[in-house]
Amino acid sequence: MNPSCIRTPLLLVLLLVTTQPHLSRADVGTAAHYSPPYTPTACFGNDPAQFPSSNLFAAAGEGIWDDGASCRRQYLVRCISASISGTCIPSQTIQVRIVDRVLSSTSRPSSNGATIVLSTTAFGTIAKSSAAAVNVEYQQV
Repeated sequence: MNPSCIRTPLLLVLLLVTTQPHLSRADVGTAAHYSPPYTPTACFGNDPAQFPSSNLFAAAGEGIWDDGASCRRQYLVRCISASISGTCIPSQTIQVRIVDRVLSSTSRPSSNGATIVLSTTAFGTIAKSSAAAVNVEYQQV
């Protein structure tokens, strides 16, 4: 067999594997939402500069809190399923900044035990805001 015949399929496979979508290495967890007041936060107190102008921010659940090291971290988040069909908004991925810790946030989350609790704007971008919680893929960027 001609070596070039073997190399072409191998190169194609290698190309396909290295160009997978960014979230292909994401973790899976749950997302809830919370409403104002958002301050003070565990990361930045009352500083209004902590909130991105897009209002896409979140509070970290204990699984990603990392003793406060998650403050300022950014995550890509995408809704993948919910208990009620049609809750997720297809093909919506958002980038959120961690500004708080769920356990100490001023506002209570819509569902307990979530991996990440999104601002109302962030949650409404990836899922119907009437849902208490959804399953998400998330990845630190």
